[in-house]
Amino acid sequence: MTCDPSTLPYRPCVGVMLVNGDGCVFVGQRKDSDLPAWQMPQGGIDTGESPRDAALRELWEETGVTADLVTLVDETEDWLRYDLPADLVGKVWKGKYRGQKQKWMLMRFLGSDEQVRIDTEHPEFSTWRWLPPDELVANIVPFKRAVYTSVLEAFADHL
Repeated sequence: MTCDPSTLPYRPCVGVMLVNGDGCVFVGQRKDSDLPAWQMPQGGIDTGESPRDAALRELWEETGVTADLVTLVDETEDWLRYDLPADLVGKVWKGKYRGQKQKWMLMRFLGSDEQVRIDTEHPEFSTWRWLPPDELVANIVPFKRAVYTSVLEAFADHL
């Protein structure tokens, strides 16, 4: 029996656009993909957790970057949504969600590249790099490109 994805909810999630002093954006290559699958840090919001707290936790869990190394610049006013491709619905997040609704935070990175540590307890990225904002969308998996375009538009005044 297959589930109609339109009946499933969106997973509450946060994303972090981490920008360095040169105005470039952190992206990591997903460790669970053999294909190019770059993304910014993101992840689910735990029960009782605020989006801002979740963003700082996810940033630390995925990049090793601690709260004292960033400044929160802005956040999206609205939740941004994306649907999973049909072949992934039912396979990720135990089949409970059709996609994600995300609050995005723009954070300025105050540290040095040596303070970025993707070799975390549960690594999500196999490698990372800084990308100019105008190269971001082209390097992201296709099903997330519309959200990334919206994130860039939301934070354009700060980039």
